[in-house]
Amino acid sequence: MLNLLLEPLGYEFMRNAIAIGVLVGILCPVVGSYLIVQRMALLGDVVAHCVLPGLSISFFLGIDILIGAFGSGILGALLITWIRAQTRVKVDAAMALTFSTFFALGITLITVLKNKLDLDSFLFGDILGVTPLDIQRTFVIAGLILLVVKLFYKELLFYTFDKTGAQAIGLPINTIYFGFMVAITLTIIVSMQAVGVILVISLLVGPALTAYLLVKELHQMMLVGAVLGAIASIAGVYLSYYQNLPSGPAIVLVSSSLFLLALLFSPSQGILTSTQLKPPASPINGFKFLRRDD
Repeated sequence: MLNLLLEPLGYEFMRNAIAIGVLVGILCPVVGSYLIVQRMALLGDVVAHCVLPGLSISFFLGIDILIGAFGSGILGALLITWIRAQTRVKVDAAMALTFSTFFALGITLITVLKNKLDLDSFLFGDILGVTPLDIQRTFVIAGLILLVVKLFYKELLFYTFDKTGAQAIGLPINTIYFGFMVAITLTIIVSMQAVGVILVISLLVGPALTAYLLVKELHQMMLVGAVLGAIASIAGVYLSYYQNLPSGPAIVLVSSSLFLLALLFSPSQGILTSTQLKPPASPINGFKFLRRDD
């Protein structure tokens, strides 16, 4: 048994894959928890596809793809906000339009600029090809985002559950919203190499949703989700090594399996373990709301 665990660690690419998988597995559920309780989970998928034009331009200019991808992702998120503010278009329609437009623009730029961008790696990830530099960059970005969440947890909690109240007491809600967009975009960019844009939304919401079925407070949801995300990443990498499976999809399938187990056997909300039918909890009723003076 011990040999099964140690054998993959003899290869550098496996050690790198596990390291970045753990970092991404911790970061994604923390950011994804906020998306879930704000009922904006699909925003992560939209931003993930909005980064493609920036990736193409960065690749063509020979600059760090993080720069172009970040700018393109933020632009897509701000475009959704602008459409909602200036028109009667609902958020889901604005997301659908932005999603398709940016993705089509990205594909067009790849063709026009004749980029040799590996589209399969972009879509499905290449966790086995990460370098120590990728790990360092992911570590720095994850550390910064988690530190900000820790320092401003109460403000973020208040904004998440009561935007009107947050504005009334003087919180800079526009700045907080922009900060969310930055955190989501950076999380998606550093996760792309692990699972790709097609699957990154699963890692953003999968472990967090599993935690949502197990706990009742937001900080517990983030903590349990981070643990589950790390477990899913490690198990997915090992599964891909021994079963010769693509690593990104393997990680997502493990994460989805954990959600299914929680859905069936959660002590409080499990289909097979609950004693009576209960109405689904809203984000506010399903979590204990903390006052600012707590």
